[in-house]
Amino acid sequence: MNEVDMVTAMTERVSELDDQFGGRHARPMAASFMVNTVASYLRADAPEHVRQAMQSAASDLLYLTGYMAVDEGLHGLAQRYYVKALELAGAADDHLTYCTTLRGMSVQAVDLHHGAKAMQLADAAAAASPKAGPRTRAFLAGQQAHTAAQTGDRASALRYIREAEAAMDRAESRGKAFGSYDPSSLNYHISQVRYELGDVPGAVEAMQQSDKVRFSVYRRARVRHRATLAERQLEIGHLEAACATWHQALDDYPMIQSGRADDRVKAMLGLIRPHLKNAAARELYDRARTIAPPSSVN
Repeated sequence: MNEVDMVTAMTERVSELDDQFGGRHARPMAASFMVNTVASYLRADAPEHVRQAMQSAASDLLYLTGYMAVDEGLHGLAQRYYVKALELAGAADDHLTYCTTLRGMSVQAVDLHHGAKAMQLADAAAAASPKAGPRTRAFLAGQQAHTAAQTGDRASALRYIREAEAAMDRAESRGKAFGSYDPSSLNYHISQVRYELGDVPGAVEAMQQSDKVRFSVYRRARVRHRATLAERQLEIGHLEAACATWHQALDDYPMIQSGRADDRVKAMLGLIRPHLKNAAARELYDRARTIAPPSSVN
């Protein structure tokens, strides 16, 4: 079990690095650890309870590695990691990692605008954990709400987001759980649902609330979500507010290596170009050009 504990601790450390510095830094480390260390543990002789514990720990590491591959834009690779995570979680009878991985696959699908597949995966994740506690239920229902909204199912989206809010209230009354689904994540989902249903001002408001309550260690999420917030502020005509929000995103951007963050900066440069006669837009554009990857600038 000491080797199981080591794999679990390593996964936690890599997850922290991913949150703070992005998947491009952390994924190669996780992949190397899986190949050079964890694979041999999975082949080793062990009592059944130790074998299952190692399978569970390995599935969690595979899920995280898949998530980081998504962050890099390596979607085929991410799916291979996710499928292997499901296989090991199933062998270990680990319902939490199994449903978390299905939800991760749903997040990947909804971000790629495959709404029907995302909905199918989100529903499967919820079904895989019928006895989930309130925080996990909020975690799953929030994703169901987002996918339902993307497929145009307004009634289901609103029902699921109310369920997520109620579950989060119950979870928060039991004490805060740092490092899991929290009020910032819930407000992100509320924002996504409102946006998909056409309420852009409401989406801006919810994303601002998400940013306000996000833990400071989630630097990569802060960059991505502030950039998304700025895009929506611009969409409703608030150019200078959008520029200010984009500047906040750029404050953290040089410290992370993330394909998804690069995509948001590239989108920003394209969106701001038509407004370069505005002084705030010009200042933002000039700043971004000095720190964005050449591929984004070009």
